[in-house]
Amino acid sequence: MISAGILLDLAGLLDANEILALARQYSDQWWLILVLILLQMILFTFALAGSVFLWIAAPLYPPLTATFILAAGGTLGGICAYLFSRYLTDELIEKMESSRTYRLLHKQDNFFTLFALRVFPAFPHSLVNYSSGILKVRLSHFIAAAILGISIKSYIYCNVIYSAASVSIEQLLDISVYGPLLLLSALSLAGVFIRYRLEKKHRQDNSSSL
Repeated sequence: MISAGILLDLAGLLDANEILALARQYSDQWWLILVLILLQMILFTFALAGSVFLWIAAPLYPPLTATFILAAGGTLGGICAYLFSRYLTDELIEKMESSRTYRLLHKQDNFFTLFALRVFPAFPHSLVNYSSGILKVRLSHFIAAAILGISIKSYIYCNVIYSAASVSIEQLLDISVYGPLLLLSALSLAGVFIRYRLEKKHRQDNSSSL
């Protein structure tokens, strides 16, 4: 849809700025925010592309408002997917258990690991949601990481999209946009690794003392 819109705009068959101005006339309707959150929640629950709403909320609303919409929809959808995971078929569970996300959470199901996965650019939230539900990751860690991780990532992207005269893929691929997200994710995973090594050393020390 995004590619088609860009091609139509370049061909002169679609005026993106005019459509955006028309859409923003409806952005002050309180019910539209609720609709956007609800639609995200439904899509994320069933592992569908809820992240596409970044391209709807970000151009219509100021960054803080858009961030709230995306964080609320992503978190509520994540909780629903977490709870829905217990009803997955054995075949889907086997596929989920073969993913790297599942194996990582199986070893380190703490807040920092969840947060690192949430802020990593373009990382599929559905893998985190369903893997966490299957593993019964602590819900308090799951919710806190979802709120914080999705909010940080959404705010950075929303700033770029809202302020851009025309939305382009190149702007989102700039290192200044996704660089901070990669750094946050790397630091979080580094913290998880250090904690893992310290716990392993502590266990070895206890074993040797016995």
